[in-house]
Formats: sequence, structure tokens, C-alpha cells
Amino acid sequence: MEEEEERIVERLELRERRYITEQLMKEKRSEEMEALEEVFDKPTLMIIYRMLNRGVLKKVFGAVKAGKESKVYWGKGKTGDVAIKIYLTTSKDFRKGMLTYIEGDPRFQRVKKGTRPLIYLWAKKEFKNLQLAYSAKVKVPKPVAVEGNVLVMKFVGEKGEPAPTLKEALLNNPARIYRQILRYVWLLYNKAGLVHGDLSEYNVMVWKGGPVLFDFAQAVSKFHPMAGEFLRRDLYNLNFYFRKLGVKTKELETVLKQVVEGS
Repeated sequence: MEEEEERIVERLELRERRYITEQLMKEKRSEEMEALEEVFDKPTLMIIYRMLNRGVLKKVFGAVKAGKESKVYWGKGKTGDVAIKIYLTTSKDFRKGMLTYIEGDPRFQRVKKGTRPLIYLWAKKEFKNLQLAYSAKVKVPKPVAVEGNVLVMKFVGEKGEPAPTLKEALLNNPARIYRQILRYVWLLYNKAGLVHGDLSEYNVMVWKGGPVLFDFAQAVSKFHPMAGEFLRRDLYNLNFYFRKLGVKTKELETVLKQVVEGS
């Protein structure tokens, strides 16, 4: 009898939480939020409203980046500007690409195969990877919060204008930027235990004279069975790009050995 009463109470509490969230959705409307409502499904919107209710978010402005897998919005949080990355829950191709980086990662076992659980895990994975990288003194967007398919991190840029990517930036000293990125790759591997897995001129921003690495969802543990292959590809991409800028890069095998051996 007591168990049945507890279940009834739990159901009532769940209904109450849903009702409160729905009321917040009505109260906190703005042009930006109305635009969000046209793009995202109700579960995603409820996550955003819960973040607004908890104070994780203060305001949500317009989109600053849009891709096949996610959209990034500029917003205001407790301590200033934030980037709100919302993974799209309807991308089937995105789901296929995720599994390569999740399966085999010892940190993520018993992965559910449904699209939404996978995307929620993907967002959580990026948040954890950013935490590890940030703790290892790698310049990355500071992670703030994650729930479902919504990731909040510190905004890198100014007044809603994101910092330029390495591809877009005009570099006064590309050799110095190259050395800094190599240092971050070393720190990622030896201090955070990670390999970025998709490092290129498109996943590095340049802000206040230095590189900032981003897009960490696909980053894997260095114990992932394909970590060595991903690391080699990251370093190859860096060398290839900086050679085009006239930088005398290190031999691939040399820098690969330095990273793996921690020398």
C-alpha cells in the first residue's frame, strides 16, 4: 500500500514539475525564444527554460553558428556571455558518425542505441572532455553546464561576435601559434588523457593573440583503440595547414613520438 502511495506521489510531483516548466515557457517569451520554438522540439525547449529558471541562463540571443549537427547561440549567464550549443536531435547522419568516437571509449559503456539518448550522451561527452582539457591548462571554452542536448560554455568572442577560426584569422606570427597548438595537443594527451580527434584550422579559434581549441565532442580517451590513428591525423592536419602558411613544421613522426612518450 505504501509503495502504491509513493508511486502516486511521484507521478503527481512529475506532473507539477511539467506544469511549472510549461508556465515558465509562457512567461519567459521573447522574439529570440519564439525563434527557438520554431526550430527545436519541446524537450529541448523545456531544457532551455529549466536553465533559465535555475539562473544558468539569463538571456538567449540569436544564433552565431549553424551546422548539420548543432546550432550555437549567444546568451548571457551568471558570470557573463555564454555560448549555448544545441545538438539537433533529428540528424540521422550525425548519429552514424557518433558511434565511431563513442564505441571503444572506456569511459562510455552500455551505450543506448536510440538517437536521443546518443545525442544526450554526445553533449555530456563534450562537457566532460572540456572539463578535462580546461583542468589540464588547455585553452578551451570554459564548460558551464550540460543537460540533455544543450551544452553551455563561456563565449569566446565579444558582443555576440565569435572569435575567428584559425582559417579566418590573420596571423602575425603563425609559427608561435603552431607551437602553442602543439603544446596543447601534448597537454591533452599527457595531462587530460585525450585526443581531440578532429583538429584542424576549422576547430581552433584565435582570441587575444592565442589559439583556443573547441568542438570536443568527438575527443576520445587516449586508450580508445583508434586514439593513435586520430592523433596522427590531428598532427598531420596541423602540419599541412601551417606549412601552407610558410611555417617550418616538425616531422610528423618526431612530434607524434614526443606526444605519445610525453617527452
